Amino acid sequence: MIHVGKNQSQEFHAKDTRITEYPMSEKNISGAVAEIHGRYPETGFALNKKSKELVYIMEGNGKIITEKETAEFSKGDVIYIDKNEKFAWDGNFTMFMATTPAFDPKQHKIISYGTNNI
Repeated sequence: MIHVGKNQSQEFHAKDTRITEYPMSEKNISGAVAEIHGRYPETGFALNKKSKELVYIMEGNGKIITEKETAEFSKGDVIYIDKNEKFAWDGNFTMFMATTPAFDPKQHKIISYGTNNI
């Protein structure tokens, strides 16, 4: 068992977004809570080069935007994002994200519209 208390978490801020990471010694999975108010990223898409993400919407509502579709979501919904999938969030909501393998900021990229380089 691994227990990570709130007092061990690390917060990161971007415009209209706050992410609370819960660092663990386990390399196969990690977790974080994100509060998003507006669009993330502001333009283009986010992309995780190595990890898959499973997201649970804790509060609020919004939409997830990919190159192929836009899906609306609300509290209680679950969203799966595959590695190398370009996506953006828009709305006012709080979510819990589990990533596998564990999240590493070096693998997270912001991609401009129309960019095929992954």
